[in-house]
Amino acid sequence: MAEPAPQLISHRPLTQAEADVICLRHDRLWSSRMGGARAVFTWKDLTGLDLSGRNLCDADFTGAILARCNFTGARLDNANLFGADLQGAVLRDASLRRADLRGACLRGADLSGADLFEADLREGTIAAADRERGLRVLEPTDRGVAAHGVVLAGANLERSRLSGVVALKADFTDAVLKDAKLIRANLKQASMAGANLSGADLSGADLTGADLRDAVLMGAKTISWTIQNANLAGALTDEPAGKDVQEMPFDDMLRAHALWCETGGRAGKPSTFDGADLRSLKSIKSLNLTALSARGAVFYGLDMSGAQLQGARLEGADLRTCNLRQADLRGAKLSGAKLSGSDLRDSQLGPLMIGPNRTLATDMTGAQLKGADLGRADLRQAILAGADLTRANFNGALLKGLDVTDAIRDGVRGLEVL
Repeated sequence: MAEPAPQLISHRPLTQAEADVICLRHDRLWSSRMGGARAVFTWKDLTGLDLSGRNLCDADFTGAILARCNFTGARLDNANLFGADLQGAVLRDASLRRADLRGACLRGADLSGADLFEADLREGTIAAADRERGLRVLEPTDRGVAAHGVVLAGANLERSRLSGVVALKADFTDAVLKDAKLIRANLKQASMAGANLSGADLSGADLTGADLRDAVLMGAKTISWTIQNANLAGALTDEPAGKDVQEMPFDDMLRAHALWCETGGRAGKPSTFDGADLRSLKSIKSLNLTALSARGAVFYGLDMSGAQLQGARLEGADLRTCNLRQADLRGAKLSGAKLSGSDLRDSQLGPLMIGPNRTLATDMTGAQLKGADLGRADLRQAILAGADLTRANFNGALLKGLDVTDAIRDGVRGLEVL
């Protein structure tokens, strides 16, 4: 006896006005007001509607058609998007924490800067109870998550589940994928430059032709992965990137440097860590490292809060995700440095007085500051010409005389420079 064909579902189209009413009732429910009701869009067609900025946490979009919908800045935490069609949808800066996206179609969707912490993007099949067969497939569609060409640049995918996802030519540039599950994921020709994949499980993943430049792969599981023709230039692994600081007389060098600082150069000598890998130090908190030379050095993830780095030579250094709160970087040379995701709140990046009527500006020409937090930092007269400031935070910072000529400012906050 032949198997019956899968049952097709008809999707009822909704107008913008109808969707707005459902969202209003959902908002009333969340604010504990009369007339509230959970937003249920199951099997509805919302193609091209505008739901930007809406609070749709816990909403149900099972099997809904959401193609080309605008969800910019929307809150979709814990929302059920199982089997939803999100082709071409815009979810820039949306919050989808712990959202259920199993079997969803994300082909060509834009999730730049979105928060998908612990989101579930595994495969899934839409079925219903059947008296004779137990379960009956409702749609013949292949429900492995299709994410061809999806844009997840700068998105937070920490601890998300993407096992089996098909994301050919997807854009994961600078995305956070810490501890994510990417087992058997198809990531051929994906752009993962600068992505943080520390602790991620990439077992059996196919990264043929992928761009992994400057990606962070520390602690990643790479059993049976495929990286044929992948670009791994500058990628950080568990192996030392350059001279290992463990092989250097670090304590002696620090003491000599401190003495040099305290005596105004009459004793001791300045330390040089050019090209060194300093990750194993874990912390250099509050140390006096004035005029330190560490060009091209790797500081990734170090606690450098309160460190004195006035006039330091840090050109091309990797300072991503470093804690630089209240650090003194006046007059430092940071041209071409990587500071994406770093914490620079309350730091001093203003001019350094080097003599009567003579100052030295902090030079961050061409630096990468994507997603960095510079809240309340002193940036007076700092040079950020040509820097990448995508999604960086400058709220409360001192910006008088700041040079941001030709800087990339997509999604930047608090940067009000005339």
